Amino acid sequence: MPVIPLGGVIFLMNVFCHLPQLYPRRVHAFFDAQNLYQTAKECFKVNYPNFDPIKLAKAATQLEAGRELSKIHFYTGVHKKEQNEFWHKFWMNKLAGLRRAGVDVFFRYLKYSKSLDDAGETIIKPREKGIDVKISIDLIRLAQKREYDIAIIFSQDTDLQEAVDELYDIRKELNIWLKLECAFPFDERMINPRGLNKTHWIRIEKDLYDLCLDNNDYRPTCGGLFK
Repeated sequence: MPVIPLGGVIFLMNVFCHLPQLYPRRVHAFFDAQNLYQTAKECFKVNYPNFDPIKLAKAATQLEAGRELSKIHFYTGVHKKEQNEFWHKFWMNKLAGLRRAGVDVFFRYLKYSKSLDDAGETIIKPREKGIDVKISIDLIRLAQKREYDIAIIFSQDTDLQEAVDELYDIRKELNIWLKLECAFPFDERMINPRGLNKTHWIRIEKDLYDLCLDNNDYRPTCGGLFK
């Protein structure tokens, strides 16, 4: 497939549409915050979630003419306060700011499991549960309600692939114009340079990512450092 570089972003052309669509095309952005952060950490060596989803959503929307950003959906797992007060308050502050800006926010508390390290010490590992399911449900529900024409998914989580496949069926059943895009931080040395199958890829290179940083400081007064 042809690859077209544009403004620090590379497109893999894989059009996901059906019928002609009148302008402007309504765009919904769906952020899998932890997946996006982990990819940015790998590619750009960031040490905390320093991206601004509103700036990223606007930048991705404006890469093509005739598009209008209608809604941003933001999903993340969050530490419980008793497990990690610093990161709990960081995310609560960031999510509150996003809500005030009109972003649709969804979070769930992380689950924890115990295991032993090589020295026999107990370690507690957090894991995210249910975020991919919620994103999938919203993608399908909002498509069925015809609330968007283009969905930009900021995630490489392959657990979302079934939702992408289902949207093909919805497009055919409802006889509607529909397109899916997958946006993710990109570096030539990254482990997985691919977006979700059957989507139009937006590879976010560092120059574009740096234009979309969040200038707010969400660190709580309880102190702590980004790790």
